[in-house]
Amino acid sequence: MNKDRFLQNRFILSELVKKGIRLKYRRSYLGILWSLLEPLLTMIVLTIVFGTLMGEKTRDFPVYILSGRLLYTFYSQSTTAALKSIRANSSIIKKVYVPKILYPLSSILFNFIIFLISLIVLALVSVVLGVYPTLYLLQAFVSLLVLLMLSLGCGLILSTVGVFFRDMEYLWNVALMLIMYTCAIFYRASKLLGSKWSFVLKLNPLFCVIETFRSAVFGEMMNLKYLAYSVGFSVVAIIIGVIAFKKNEDKFILEI
Repeated sequence: MNKDRFLQNRFILSELVKKGIRLKYRRSYLGILWSLLEPLLTMIVLTIVFGTLMGEKTRDFPVYILSGRLLYTFYSQSTTAALKSIRANSSIIKKVYVPKILYPLSSILFNFIIFLISLIVLALVSVVLGVYPTLYLLQAFVSLLVLLMLSLGCGLILSTVGVFFRDMEYLWNVALMLIMYTCAIFYRASKLLGSKWSFVLKLNPLFCVIETFRSAVFGEMMNLKYLAYSVGFSVVAIIIGVIAFKKNEDKFILEI
């Protein structure tokens, strides 16, 4: 029985993931190709603007920007989708029984698939600009796993809070802007790490994930302290998220 239920839930999850991808690009002429074109265009604009403002003339600066931007975009989009997932599927929840945790989980997973596809752009840009892969690139798999864990933990917490507190959507948008500026996406992290404000970056687990990923891309050993902190934060977030979700999921029907 447990095996049948697992297979059934896995099928439902896969269908929700497919649905999420279709809905994301249903009005786009380019479809999923936009996941490749959008980060490339964004990288060009950000490189021109911030490269000029900060006097960055290094050849690999676009790779630096793109690597941070891609990871932040996934985190932002996936957690926002998870936050809205219960209310967005309220009509289904009221009619058919489906384990409710599958909704935020599918929101994270379909965005993760799109994110993985967008990494093709990073690979191409890196090679063109002379940032070639090394054995350190294998570290990227660890960073991506931690990124997925972090997004899942935060997404579960947000999806629970979002059911009872609708203004959370607006507050999270503000929070994401603060998170973005403390991820060192548009500027070299080294410019702040030596200052008294370095703790602001180091307290941001997403910054730690981005830095470990960049180490892999640029052929360096990742910062193990950053890795340990981001893993610990992610595990705690998942535990809190699962407990909060399971404790309150029976109340969702009264709020949606």
